[in-house]
Amino acid sequence: MSASGGTKAIVAALAANLAIAVAKFVAFLFSGSSSMLAESVHSLADSGNQGLLLLGGKRAQRDATPQHPFGYGRERYIYAFLVSIVLFSVGGMFAVYEGYEKIKEPHAIEAWYWPVGVLIFAIIAESFSFRTAIKESNPLRGDLSWKEFVRRAKAPELPVVLLEDLGALVGLVLALGGVGLALLTGNGVWDGIGTLCIGLLLILIAVVLAVETKSLLLGESAGIEEVRKIEAAVVDGDTVTRLIHMRTLHLGPEELLVAAKIAVRHDESATEVAEAINAAETRIRAAVPIARVIYLEPDIYSEKAAATGGNPAETPDTPAH
Repeated sequence: MSASGGTKAIVAALAANLAIAVAKFVAFLFSGSSSMLAESVHSLADSGNQGLLLLGGKRAQRDATPQHPFGYGRERYIYAFLVSIVLFSVGGMFAVYEGYEKIKEPHAIEAWYWPVGVLIFAIIAESFSFRTAIKESNPLRGDLSWKEFVRRAKAPELPVVLLEDLGALVGLVLALGGVGLALLTGNGVWDGIGTLCIGLLLILIAVVLAVETKSLLLGESAGIEEVRKIEAAVVDGDTVTRLIHMRTLHLGPEELLVAAKIAVRHDESATEVAEAINAAETRIRAAVPIARVIYLEPDIYSEKAAATGGNPAETPDTPAH
């Protein structure tokens, strides 16, 4: 996985979640808090999610084969989509079920210092993981807002870790609130309400992740900045006079396919056209290094056809069909 895949953030989140999952489960055994049980399952699910992200990054590095000539870059999207399913089912739905059961049959929390102490420890550990994810994301985010970064990022790992860590921190606050209210009022229903809120939060985050990774799986074009750089690099004003039309597609987070029809001069020889295409490909790769698969089709641009709304990629002497 490349550095932009956020491996450091994933490993930090994995280490934090494993430690937190154990601590939460111990707190549940001593206190009987349903919030603690839901949170321990949540942290365990998050640990599995980070494992899935690391596995997806490893498998995506496989070389292209005759059966998969464009490589396995999209495998990272598949594993990120699996993360959203795990978060929805194992994390969210379990917490909703556990919260409902606790509201229906509440019981008092025992040994309150266990859940409170573990929750405070978990908030500190998750804050460290969240800080690492933010630090790893900032160079890639640039001037984008966090919402835009999550929506536009082509590498799925960092948005997944960011949303997971944010959900974990908010969930911990909800759990702490539920446990605290249950202790203050002596009514275990509040513990169940906190658990239910955690489940709804996880389901919401899972839906957001599923929608974003589904878009990546279907195939997204290059970002606006990359498209502009490619358009500027294609035309040199000498051999390539115009970009007629272009399509881009992400084969993976760090691999872009570019297919374009370019206008060349009608009096150029086949050798000159071939040299112009090679030069254009070199310029594109220099401007956008992730543009690794490039197909350029030469054609003659017709100003007359373009003016009349026809196909501009026609020879001047050929009527529009």
